[in-house]
Amino acid sequence: MIDEQTEKRKSSFWRELPILLGVAVLVAVLVRAFVLQTFYIPSPSMEHTLNVLDRVLVNKLVYDFREPRRGEIIVFEAPTEWQSGAEGEDFIKRIIGVPGDRIVYKSEVGKLEINGVTLDEPYIFRNEAGEQDAPADTDFEVTVPKDRLWVMGDHRSASGDSLEHWQDTEGNVQEATIPEDSIVGRAFTVFWPVGRATWLSVPNGFSKIPDPK
Repeated sequence: MIDEQTEKRKSSFWRELPILLGVAVLVAVLVRAFVLQTFYIPSPSMEHTLNVLDRVLVNKLVYDFREPRRGEIIVFEAPTEWQSGAEGEDFIKRIIGVPGDRIVYKSEVGKLEINGVTLDEPYIFRNEAGEQDAPADTDFEVTVPKDRLWVMGDHRSASGDSLEHWQDTEGNVQEATIPEDSIVGRAFTVFWPVGRATWLSVPNGFSKIPDPK
């Protein structure tokens, strides 16, 4: 004798399967569009915090609830002047200065100074001989404009960042910074390759930096 209840359950499952798959796809699309997204690293500008072809997970909602903070690694849509030709090109850099910050570099000091306090940057790129990039390749002094951010790569000598564009524009801080509303999200973890998986937390040095006066 056929178990009628079992037969109904089997047929019900196969009828519902397309709906379940459709819901799963919809949820994945919504999560990617509004919550989380993966990005791969195409250049050496953030070495060795992020290496070429590393994959990171980006939180796209966090800045809907709070302001960006110094030390966070962000993905952003590059200003037109920064792009290499690909419209809507995304960059990944570290936030060094937020609106109102006064950032100074003097080669005789050898460290960035933000709002009068020197910044320790142990994450800056070191080569195989252990030699570390300088925090900057020229002396400069800027105040970050309202609603904009000063961003730099951890591999300073290989990064097209705020300092490079400040130099290229002969000190135009507006063009050297990025608008806050260009941010796609905060990169918060490396998840691939598995051997490099890590959280991308804010380095301790940034906790000592005071707010701008």
